[in-house]
Amino acid sequence: MALLLSLLCTLCLVGQVLGQDMPYEEYMAQIQACPKECRCPPNFPRAVYCDNKALKSIPQIPKYTWYLYLQNNLIEVLSADALRNATQLRWLNLNRNKISSEGVEEGVLSTMSHLAHLYMDDNLLSSVPSPLPASLEHLLLSRNRISKIPAGVFIGLDKLNLLDLQGNKLMDEDVTEVSLKGLNNLVQINLAKNQLSSMPLGLPPTTTQLFLDGNNIEKIPAGYFKSLPKVAFLRLNHNKLGSSGVPKNVFNVSSILDLQLSHNQLTEVPLIPSGLEHLHLDHNNIKSVSGAVCPVAVDTVDDSINESVPRLRYLRLDGNEIKPPIPRDVILCFRLLRSIVI
Repeated sequence: MALLLSLLCTLCLVGQVLGQDMPYEEYMAQIQACPKECRCPPNFPRAVYCDNKALKSIPQIPKYTWYLYLQNNLIEVLSADALRNATQLRWLNLNRNKISSEGVEEGVLSTMSHLAHLYMDDNLLSSVPSPLPASLEHLLLSRNRISKIPAGVFIGLDKLNLLDLQGNKLMDEDVTEVSLKGLNNLVQINLAKNQLSSMPLGLPPTTTQLFLDGNNIEKIPAGYFKSLPKVAFLRLNHNKLGSSGVPKNVFNVSSILDLQLSHNQLTEVPLIPSGLEHLHLDHNNIKSVSGAVCPVAVDTVDDSINESVPRLRYLRLDGNEIKPPIPRDVILCFRLLRSIVI
């Protein structure tokens, strides 16, 4: 009976492993090589959990690891030796450690030819790591001390679609067409909470989500978004934008769906593009709002819902000097409005 149960357990185990497309021999090698400081779940054999262990160094990582979790430790060095066998890594989480740029050993990342997700938030990096693997899709480096993007660091990273650099020390001269060259398929870039005083140059035309909150931006150049034909989500909260720094038609871009300009110094509502769905203008110095913000003539807006009707659904105006009620011509213009905060 015991032999039968053992056989059944073995068959179940083999079935699980094969179901994950992992040969039994590799499974056994992976489990046996699991570092004593880490967890290697039998039902998720390609993952190695070494998080929250107060580790000061990276242990030897098994050969067949795809997902490696090292967050919340005291690691200072990203060691090439410890990761020498882990050539199949897809996902590497190093958030909340003590890794400096000097602690990233030369070539340690570029040899990971399958790595798609690299998380190094909340470390001590002073520069974007280089070189990076061409397989990378997501690169998260928020809340470090980064003040430099090496020229050419992104060249060859044609799969990279998300870049998070928020909470660093980047200035205007650090974010340029030269430093961003190679981001040919980028979708989201987060440059919030840096030290930018002007709109960044050199952003790829594929950019869909642009986050610039918490900088010192005072103006937007006329025609700035002509080079960003796909931008849909734009956040400029907590900057120093006044109405004189926002050209009348600068947001008149058909792709923009969500525009956030909260906590600035605007004195009037900018022209609202027809396709815009969400607009955040709270905590500015706006005294009034009128039908002049309508992207079409108010008397041409009829009761039918068609392509010509402005798409605005949410409007936030609280924290200004506007007194209710909202003028009738504004309501007539934005027939799809479902919520106004004032």
